[in-house]
Amino acid sequence: MTLKATPLNNAHRAAGARMVDFGGWDMPVNYGSQIEEHHAVRTDVGMFDVAHMCVVDLEGANVRAFLRGLLANNVDKLQASGKALYSCMLTPQGHVIDDLIVYFINENWFRLVVNAGTAEKDVAWITEQNTATGSGVTITERRDGAADAAAYPMALIAVQGPNARAKVWQVLPETQAASADIKPFNAVIVKDTAFGEVMVARTGYTGEDGFELAFPAAQAEALWNALAAAGVKPAGLGARDTLRLEAGMNLYGQDMDDTVNPLDAGLAWTIDLVSPRDFVGKAALLAMGQNAQFVGLILREKGGVLRAHQKVIVGGTDAVGEITSGTFSPTMQQTIALARVPRGVAVGDTVHVEIRDKKLAASVVKLPFVRNGKILAA
Repeated sequence: MTLKATPLNNAHRAAGARMVDFGGWDMPVNYGSQIEEHHAVRTDVGMFDVAHMCVVDLEGANVRAFLRGLLANNVDKLQASGKALYSCMLTPQGHVIDDLIVYFINENWFRLVVNAGTAEKDVAWITEQNTATGSGVTITERRDGAADAAAYPMALIAVQGPNARAKVWQVLPETQAASADIKPFNAVIVKDTAFGEVMVARTGYTGEDGFELAFPAAQAEALWNALAAAGVKPAGLGARDTLRLEAGMNLYGQDMDDTVNPLDAGLAWTIDLVSPRDFVGKAALLAMGQNAQFVGLILREKGGVLRAHQKVIVGGTDAVGEITSGTFSPTMQQTIALARVPRGVAVGDTVHVEIRDKKLAASVVKLPFVRNGKILAA
């Protein structure tokens, strides 16, 4: 099978990246030291190629009404241009098709950024719902290979860390005036002389401040190299995973998928069940309710590393949970995990994790583990 490549593939190879198959995409896992890349993001600045993710523009007179029914979170929260919202998109059975970010550009234009592995499924589902509701929304997938040949492909680079915004402004000085005062989960679109139309979004997946940049794919290598020349350290999938796990952020396909109730995956905050608005999956979600809770774990005994699918034994009962993601935390120098456990487990409780033939003690902690360079869970 031929792997898909982002517009930055040549740049990664030129930098000596170790490339891996990531859901059918040829992606860098690291450029030498995953640990150094992780610490660069926590203490200075790093950047990630996230162009395998997909920008989908939805346009039309009925686009807001369409999204009210499509997404589990309420787009009526988006009133100011550039405001962003994190949401799940659900099946009729109340399970997670994808978790995504939706940006309000104007009343006739909303922009979605969806996960790489679900992009085709997402666009097919959105198209099906558009037809079923007669909403007349124009759906434009802005990625190489998109069905709409007229759509210009866009690349995505995430620049993250305490010095991320300053470095972006150094490389993209025309964006500074527009983006200096934007709050987290907001974006602006700037016409940059060198790099074209750039959406500068104060969002990210690392628990650090920074920007995610969406811009014409033809400019990808030039912008990546300019950022590198300014001292922004390239970082791969390995560091991205340890950073997001420390930040307590879900990974689609690992912490939840289209078999998982989002209420059991710690995603209740992304779902609006309060307003009378209906949306796909709402009735099923209300019928299911929450049956588990999503927590952080810190391993307290030596003898193993927390990994996905390990069993979590609660107290002296038969109640069993499961780790969904686990790793060694470079920031905390401890083994940590995200886990789905029976309801009633409380922060501070001790549980036991089955690691090979051992049952090792772990503490239940409140998420996130790390945010803005500070360890929050001990």
